Amino acid sequence: MKKHFLPLLFLFTAFFVQSFLQAQSRIWTLENCIEYALQNNIQIKQSELNIEASGVSLLESKLSLLPSLNSSAGYSYNWGRYLDQALNFYVDRETRQGNLGLNANLVLFAGLQKQNAIKKQKIDFLASKYATDKMKDDISLMLTQAYLSILFNRELLKVAREQVVISKEQIARTEKLVAAGTLARGSLLEIQAQNASEELAVINYENSLDLAYLDLLQILDLPYDTDFEIDVPVIEIEITGELPTLATVYTLASERLPQIQKAELDVESAYKDVAIAKGRLSPTLSLVSGWGTNYSSNFPDLDTTSANFGEVMAFGDQVRNNQSRYLGLNLSIPIFNGYQASSNVSLAKISATNAEYNYQLTLNTLRKSIEQAYSDARGAYKSYVATRQSLTSFQESFRYTEQKFNVGLSNSLDYNIAKTQLASVESELIRARYDYIFKQKILEFYMGLPLTLSR
Repeated sequence: MKKHFLPLLFLFTAFFVQSFLQAQSRIWTLENCIEYALQNNIQIKQSELNIEASGVSLLESKLSLLPSLNSSAGYSYNWGRYLDQALNFYVDRETRQGNLGLNANLVLFAGLQKQNAIKKQKIDFLASKYATDKMKDDISLMLTQAYLSILFNRELLKVAREQVVISKEQIARTEKLVAAGTLARGSLLEIQAQNASEELAVINYENSLDLAYLDLLQILDLPYDTDFEIDVPVIEIEITGELPTLATVYTLASERLPQIQKAELDVESAYKDVAIAKGRLSPTLSLVSGWGTNYSSNFPDLDTTSANFGEVMAFGDQVRNNQSRYLGLNLSIPIFNGYQASSNVSLAKISATNAEYNYQLTLNTLRKSIEQAYSDARGAYKSYVATRQSLTSFQESFRYTEQKFNVGLSNSLDYNIAKTQLASVESELIRARYDYIFKQKILEFYMGLPLTLSR
């Protein structure tokens, strides 16, 4: 049995380790990153706890409509002169006494305070959900930007490495031209210096790519040494410059974004606070009821015979015989309480007005954000078109300068300038393209479309 068990244990362990390593080294798409963050982000979990707490407060406010019921019990040992509650006169002896009681209270009317509190808690419960949704949206946008930053830096690194390859090929050709006497040795040194500068640029771009990965990992709350690699999708987004109108984006965003919904609910909640504060100015009518009994070690048993006269009545008999009950109505009318109730109404009205201002500020902030993203997208598109048009010219210029340099009709300075200009234009085109894509994704997100790079 043992001989068969060990190989099975080894195979199971190997399979588990392999599965674990494969899971750790999986390729992460943007959708994977967003899904992982929404499930594991600590801030989101804390926000979800706020939703649970708000749900508990809502349940508490609903249950407050039920009658309150409380019990009491007491036991004391007395000596010296004191009032015996069972006998209802003062005695001067050692006595043990106890009491039991139940009290119930039902508020019949209190200015609709409890009803308005329930409505307020319902509003606050929904608002807490919208606050969590807002946090999820913010993290999703941060992840999208970080993800695109990695793709952007990958392409910059690719261009930089291609420049190094071109330089090395040119160094090999230049060495032959110098050896043949067609070019001066200074041209070779200048191209080698340019190659060293480009290799340094490659290192800088590699560092930028590492930092971009670090930003994404930190948003995901993953350690930096995690075996992590993103999916590099073929982004087939046609950059046409066709954007939805500002009015369309703003209308859709103001109807669906959670921060707008929460700000609107905050206004409703504030006015419920006003109603609750006004309710404190009204009379409070309550139905009260109770039951009580007591026991004393001095309470005589009146049913005993003359021979046993003076015996204490049994505990159970005292509890049964000393019972008292009551049922009544309590009416409390606020007359003067140091202006506290009226000042609470005034403060609640001020808070409601402030909530309305916050709602308008939230709308204004959204409008400005949309306008900024729209303007940035148009600017990125214009930059992309202009750079794309100039790229062909710089490619032809570099090709022409390279041909002249290879036959000794151009110096190394002109060659390096043309090559540097071409690399700069290629990098600018990449920057403009990814800038446009991100701003376009923001506008799509405002309109309710999911964040994805597949369209």
